[in-house]
Amino acid sequence: MTAYLLRRVPSALAVLFGASVLIFLLLRLVPGDPATILAGADASPETVAAIRHQLGLDRSIPAQYLSWLRGVVTGDLGRSYLIGGQISDLIGRGLSNTLILAGAALLLAVTVSLVVSVSSVLWDRRWLNAIVAAANTVTVAIPVFVTGVLLVLVFAVAIPVLPAGGLPPDGFVARPDIAVQYLLLPATCLGLPVAAALTRFLTEALRTELAKPYVLTARALGIPRRRIVTHNALRNALPTMLTTLGIQTGNLLGGAVLVEAAFAWPGIGRLIEEGINRRDYPVVQALLLFSVAVFVTIQLTTDIAHAYLDPRIRIGGRA
Repeated sequence: MTAYLLRRVPSALAVLFGASVLIFLLLRLVPGDPATILAGADASPETVAAIRHQLGLDRSIPAQYLSWLRGVVTGDLGRSYLIGGQISDLIGRGLSNTLILAGAALLLAVTVSLVVSVSSVLWDRRWLNAIVAAANTVTVAIPVFVTGVLLVLVFAVAIPVLPAGGLPPDGFVARPDIAVQYLLLPATCLGLPVAAALTRFLTEALRTELAKPYVLTARALGIPRRRIVTHNALRNALPTMLTTLGIQTGNLLGGAVLVEAAFAWPGIGRLIEEGINRRDYPVVQALLLFSVAVFVTIQLTTDIAHAYLDPRIRIGGRA
């Protein structure tokens, strides 16, 4: 495993470095000047120039990049131009809400995929497979913002049993029962596409395992089909599901931007939207690089877990 890590970590760092360069340069191509926005429409050129100097925007692009990269490495992300406050504080507040939402959605997706996949394999009926396939197709095809609107219209307007959005007024810990009600709609909206993808891959992986010789041998020995599926085939299919889960987790975090907007959830997605709309360069840069870092970390963790479960992947990586 040590050699495997030594091969994977440098590539992850190279991706982060390349992403930092692209993010920094692309944002400089976006029309608009933060100094002009801060100064106001009636500001004099001298005032705009003074603000540009104060923000460091009058320096060369390489100098600005190195200064920003130094702050990222040291943890000093600076202050927001237009939103206000330390960027690290803004990210901290938004991240906690996004992690709660993403965690709930991921838990829902994994639970649904395990139950549906195992049920489809244990009770291999044509009508059941048709229903599961149709549900997966519809869930993946409909965008999350459309699903969010439909959920709000049904469960918050037509049948007002759940809140339409926002955070629990007393927090997530004081009243867990109320917190679940606020989480249910956005977590369902965010987790359904992930659950559909996981169900599809896990079901096919289980069927592939059930066609292998060791399953035929187990059936010949009289071992029940339920035990073969839950104790043998499922364990061998987990590496495939784990790889898919890593990819879908990244997609889930990307979908959180739309879901947070639909349900007025003040997380990282809402912060990215506000930073882009107001052309707040430092906030957008930090959030985009943070998103890339999270995605790379998830992929690296997934690869390590996959290599741990499947020794063939870590050839030459023995500690």
